[in-house]
Amino acid sequence: MAKEINILKIKKNKIIIYSENSAESSDNSLSFWWLGQAGFYLKFVNNSILIDPYLSDFLAQKYKGKEFPYIRMMPPPVDPEQIRQLDFVLCTHGHSDHMDPLTLSVLARNNPGCKFIVPKTEKSTAVERGVQDNQLIAVNAGDSIELIAGIKLEVVPSAHEELRENEKSEFYYLGYILSIGPYTIYHSGDCVPYIGLSEKLVRSKIDVAFLPVNGRDKYRKDRGVPGNFSFDEAVELCIRSNIHNLIVHHFGMFTFNTIEVKTLRQKSRKINSDNLNLIVPETHFRYDIKKN
Repeated sequence: MAKEINILKIKKNKIIIYSENSAESSDNSLSFWWLGQAGFYLKFVNNSILIDPYLSDFLAQKYKGKEFPYIRMMPPPVDPEQIRQLDFVLCTHGHSDHMDPLTLSVLARNNPGCKFIVPKTEKSTAVERGVQDNQLIAVNAGDSIELIAGIKLEVVPSAHEELRENEKSEFYYLGYILSIGPYTIYHSGDCVPYIGLSEKLVRSKIDVAFLPVNGRDKYRKDRGVPGNFSFDEAVELCIRSNIHNLIVHHFGMFTFNTIEVKTLRQKSRKINSDNLNLIVPETHFRYDIKKN
């Protein structure tokens, strides 16, 4: 399943990100696979975590014949029916490309011991989409919990063009900071820059950030498609937050809501340095993160 790519060494903080032909990761590395859009599969020792998996054609079915038909530009890299022995699924918010009904229902059925972490504002949505109540862990910004020994979760707000809360001060869009063994990663979900975000990230000493780069504009927003960081904004956030490794995502899925891969690769070649290592991921590759 995995394909070989070049090893990328980061001297500044001694992190190496690479991929091999072997499907198995080494004992002290954190491995991840990109699933398309904002989805990632993480593997550390015997623990498996999914973040925002969209592995169906739900949105194409829902919006068939509409202005934005949501036809996939890439096939799902894995059939959710094949995914077993999951420990956790993290959903950053309720949009269907992050909390997919046709993916979550299958994962919940086939992984009865798996815990699904969702925003408190979307707990009922997760149940409607097939997750059992006893599988749910509902969280809000400011929460900090130990999922299991060696894996901790810190929850921060995300601004999907805005910081949106309900009357209980519960946020609709969340970001997750995961401390997994010796590694600390940040997955923002859908987000744009907002005041105070970089300060939060500096305090958490993030090793790797997973950030969307499809950008935003009035045309999409007026049609109900809120946007995210631009490429330059994602880079700037990492620099301001002292984050030296950036994995970009939220591209290549829908024609109306993406940035061209060619453009991303051109931009990334201009950015990569000892201060910021930028990866434009591909599906079917395994990427390992190691600290020397």
